[in-house]
Parts: sequence; C-alpha cells; structure tokens
Amino acid sequence: MDYFLLISASIISLAGALFHGLVGQRQYMGAVYKSNLEPLTKSLSLVVWHIFSIFLFVSAIALLCVAYNPSLKLIVYPIIGVNLLGCLMFIILGLRGHEILLKMPGAYLMGSTALLALLGI
Repeated sequence: MDYFLLISASIISLAGALFHGLVGQRQYMGAVYKSNLEPLTKSLSLVVWHIFSIFLFVSAIALLCVAYNPSLKLIVYPIIGVNLLGCLMFIILGLRGHEILLKMPGAYLMGSTALLALLGI
C-alpha cells in the first residue's frame, strides 16, 4: 500500500467534489434555470449534478480511510472501477460527437483518481 498515492487520489476526488458541487453547480444550473426545459427536467438535472458531487466526496473519504487503514483496501476496487468507467465514458462520448466533454475535467479527474488508487493498493 502506498499512503501517498491513496492520499493524492483522495485529494483529487475531494477537490473535484468541492469544485463540482460549488462552482460547477452555479455555472451549470444557472444555464439550466435560464433554459426552456420543463421544471421536472430542471429538478432532475440538479439531482443528477449533485449525485456526482456526492460520489466524488464519498470516494475521497473512502480513499482517505484506506490510506490510514490498509486492511480496508477492498473498498478501493469499486472506486477504481467506477472512476475508470466514468473516464472511459467521457472519452468515448467525446470522440463520438460530444467534443466538449474532452475539454471538461471529468475524464482527467476520474482517470487520475482511478490510476492513483490502483497504484496505491
């Protein structure tokens, strides 16, 4: 187990959660609220936005726990998997007509979290 790599993955995930949940929400939801979308769509968009923020926060806490208690390393495997799949989703969709996704930090955030966590265990 590499304490430094797990802490680094945790910090990246926590920074992502804070940025996504605070700064990103203002920018994204500001645009959504000004749009012509149905009220239900606006509400669901807000929920989905914050589910991802919560995911990033929970990942950060779990990685931190494993860094301090290596016997819990089994917890890291689902975090690696979901971050790897999320990274691939950003890349694949970005290459298939949604180029803007490649300019956003999602693939890089999730990819670096998965890689550092994998190397850390």
